[in-house]
Amino acid sequence: MSIKKRLSFPFIVIAIVIGAAIYEQFDFENLKFEKPALTIVYILTFLMTVYLLFKKPKSK
Repeated sequence: MSIKKRLSFPFIVIAIVIGAAIYEQFDFENLKFEKPALTIVYILTFLMTVYLLFKKPKSK
């Protein structure tokens, strides 16, 4: 039996908001982030959210 996992709406919203924050923090003229420590937190949260969005459910 095949188990289909739907994408979670809250995780999609979180990923979009944090992705936009990462994009806004990046300075394209100098190719650096404005606040590196905060950007690291943003990137880790973004990666964790994307992982939780696309991980496969455990089958019994």
